[in-house]
Amino acid sequence: MIGLRDDTGSAPPPVSHAPALAAKIFAEGGWLQDLLRLEHRPQQEAMARAVASAVAEDAPLLFEAGTGVGKSLAYLLPGIVHAVDQSRQLIVSTHTISLQEQLESSDLPICRRLFKSTPALARYADFKSTVLVGKSNYLCSTRLSHTLADRATLLADAEYDELQRIARWAATSETGLRHDLQPPPRPEVWDAVNADSASCSRKHCDSAKCFYQRARARLRSANVVIVNHSLLFALIKAGGAQVNGPATATRGVLFPDDFVVLDEAHTVPDVATENFGLSLSSYGVDRALKYLFNPRSQRGLFRKLGGPEAQQLVHDALESSRQFFDFIGGSLLSQRAIVRVREEGVAEPTLDGPLGALHRLLGKLADKLEDGRERDELLEQKQRVKAIQAGVTEWLTLGDKGHVYWAERGGRKQTIVTLRSAPIDVAPELRRHLFGCGTSVVCTSATLAMGGQIEPLAARIGADDARAVIVKSPFDFERRMRVFVANDVPLPTAQEAKLALDVLADYIRFCTERVRGGTLVLFTSYSDMRAIAATLEGTYREAGRPFLMQGADLSRTELTRQMRGLGNAVLFGTDSFWTGVDVPGDALAQVIITRLPFDPPTHPITEARCDHIRERGGNPFNELTLPDALMKFRQGVGRLIRTAGDRGQITLLDSRVLAKGYGRQFLDCLPQPEFTVMTKETRNEKFHPFA
Repeated sequence: MIGLRDDTGSAPPPVSHAPALAAKIFAEGGWLQDLLRLEHRPQQEAMARAVASAVAEDAPLLFEAGTGVGKSLAYLLPGIVHAVDQSRQLIVSTHTISLQEQLESSDLPICRRLFKSTPALARYADFKSTVLVGKSNYLCSTRLSHTLADRATLLADAEYDELQRIARWAATSETGLRHDLQPPPRPEVWDAVNADSASCSRKHCDSAKCFYQRARARLRSANVVIVNHSLLFALIKAGGAQVNGPATATRGVLFPDDFVVLDEAHTVPDVATENFGLSLSSYGVDRALKYLFNPRSQRGLFRKLGGPEAQQLVHDALESSRQFFDFIGGSLLSQRAIVRVREEGVAEPTLDGPLGALHRLLGKLADKLEDGRERDELLEQKQRVKAIQAGVTEWLTLGDKGHVYWAERGGRKQTIVTLRSAPIDVAPELRRHLFGCGTSVVCTSATLAMGGQIEPLAARIGADDARAVIVKSPFDFERRMRVFVANDVPLPTAQEAKLALDVLADYIRFCTERVRGGTLVLFTSYSDMRAIAATLEGTYREAGRPFLMQGADLSRTELTRQMRGLGNAVLFGTDSFWTGVDVPGDALAQVIITRLPFDPPTHPITEARCDHIRERGGNPFNELTLPDALMKFRQGVGRLIRTAGDRGQITLLDSRVLAKGYGRQFLDCLPQPEFTVMTKETRNEKFHPFA
């Protein structure tokens, strides 16, 4: 069992001091201001009080807090007090790595400093925290030692050097986490040694040596657990608190008796949709089968535990898998990379027989072994094969009527075919697995509201009964933000696509030349971004201006880090760069929004949701397309002013904000209500960035 509580069920839970202490910590002249010399912010105080009440009452809360409110401390301090008082775990989930790092390296140490600063809070100073990452990210020392011993049966000769490199790294690593090993390990070798296996358990591993078991021990004793949204919802889908605790547990989302804060909660609908569906790729099936036996290298689990019959069954399954996914790729994906599947039986169930035979054989082989590591490994592989078989069957039969199904082609060479599904309406799933777990769930972000109302998001995520609160940013946007709108960029129609790109490129060149600090240019299309980059990159290079672009070799985290350090870079980004990027100071002095961020209506999820809205007599544009675009627009604008001392320009190059009826709603999202309209003829006169 994971968790801190050990109640007998007879004694009442201890009192939570979170509401009373939050009032004293965050009040004007309170402990936060008096002891740590941090500025009193009324908005932060309001949020801390609301969070304290929500966790003490096990109630849901949706809290929009504008940039600069200090959300992290407003939920961490009352959350830690409540966690320690009640011997419960506070789960804090974020969407971005940068916020996780901020919580771990900056905000939690501030909490500890405050608790140590006064005797009234001293009992909370020794709170424990940990970061939860997926099991497959850890090296298992037990599996590593067995793989080294059985390398002749498990790995090809060419892979032995990689195994030795991992072993050398393991001897000095403190964490055993994959991302600490550079260059990253080869996937087929890491599969043989990571902790995502029944072989890695307290039954088989020395908890003092195994990296994952050590991490699990830290997790069991932690008052605060930091996790990312994707892992949170993957673990919830896998059973959450019902799997991680006793059958008698009556509340909890991830672990028994926990309570949850979701920061960057505007991303929850999309991340939950992604994780509550099906994703089964040709690459993943191939890896799973070759782990059992690779006909080319003659290595794998069945080299030792199988035999000719078992190896032949894997060979048959691999061939059937190749034929099946090749057929999907050739019949559905020859013209488009993503295609919705509306009818059953788009392919023959040719994988069903070979996978079924493998499943039965794995059971027979396991039954012949005594209880132990090898038997557990075979039983786990049996479950994995069954899950693949069930996934293919569900996809072919469109098994869940509440889901939309599609196929997509991906990978660097566009050769990986993936079978996908997602819930059309994610609210019932979240209502059952998140907000219906009898515990407090707090959702916060700088952008939860649509048109000043949080209720539309609440309905979308199944939080209909949650209290909703909005507090604005304390920053002086009227003096520190300027907004410019170009009125002569052609609308993005097929007839004027080339002209529109040329005009966009010219405006981007003009605006970046006149801003001394860095500029983030936000696109809604990879193809537009690449086309304009091809036009402007040489100009920037000649001028000695650092140019960065998403989609090359650097991650978003590294691109953001470089932008902070360079001071005057131009960074081109799309989709994921609209949210979570944090570059304070003059290193980001301008955000250029090239197009309003409407999602393409052709994606199967969007298409299915639009169909669903029409079927009940609604308007898909007003109920889905526009609210999503407004939310993303607010996030993009929010990249500019990150601290009270920041200042800069928002430049909008989409004239629909002026030409279309809905444009006013985008302008109303701006924290600075005044804006200047310019054209190519007037921009020299009108465009005046901060000096």
